[in-house]
Amino acid sequence: MTYETVADFRNKRAEALSFIQAKTTLKPEYVIILGTGLGRLADQINVETSISYADIPHFPTSTVESHEGRLLFGELGGKKVVAMQGRFHFYEGYTMQQIVFPLRVLQANGAHTLMVSNACGGMNPNFRRGDIMCITDHINLLGVNPLIGPNDNDLGPRFPDMSEPYTQSLVDVAERVALDNGIKMHQGVYVAVTGPNLETRAEYRFLRQIGGDVVGMSTVPEVIAAVHMGMKTLGISVITDECFPDALEPVEMKHILEAADLAEPKMTQVMIGTLERL
Repeated sequence: MTYETVADFRNKRAEALSFIQAKTTLKPEYVIILGTGLGRLADQINVETSISYADIPHFPTSTVESHEGRLLFGELGGKKVVAMQGRFHFYEGYTMQQIVFPLRVLQANGAHTLMVSNACGGMNPNFRRGDIMCITDHINLLGVNPLIGPNDNDLGPRFPDMSEPYTQSLVDVAERVALDNGIKMHQGVYVAVTGPNLETRAEYRFLRQIGGDVVGMSTVPEVIAAVHMGMKTLGISVITDECFPDALEPVEMKHILEAADLAEPKMTQVMIGTLERL
């Protein structure tokens, strides 16, 4: 799905929004995107309504293991939230417009803040498997951008500023929550690549040299779209494998999911604590 015109996008968004609003009257202010292996945060939500992506007009569907493919409307940390239990990746064959379409619909439904999680590889030698990192900046190496194409000026400017893609005030709150709960949480730069293969030794060296602390295959499109729409953003990465070129070992999907399961409680505690303090 791409948009030939702004009117085409608006029509598709209106159809999806109308379907959702027919299922629930809840208009959450916070969108939570749950990354690979991180769907258990959904268990903490007091769910009012669950909607399958497959039922929503123009929504893509999740094809990756551990991505359930549901919108969960409810309450978490004393706030009205909608969780995307499953996200979309460029490597699945979706366009950038498809990847960010759900967020655009949920913003039109009243959301003003995006809280996004992901599983990633740690390149910073101080990071270890099972650690978590609060994203302070990113590098987009996807080779494409969700803002390419016709711009809807009602959504945001043609050339949005990206000097603070991750809202510093939210980073500060999350850091305080982690400290107060004795959780070790790094801060750093997330590099987005297309995947789906993991990187070579040479690629890890390159990504580290250009300033990356972790590398993954998601998050950046949604954050760019959120910033474009004037939303606040918070990103937390779960480090599922150690990407040190001189000690690189083969990684299988089951190992990534095991590490995500190990770190997920820490991420969940920080997410919930942050919501409680906002």
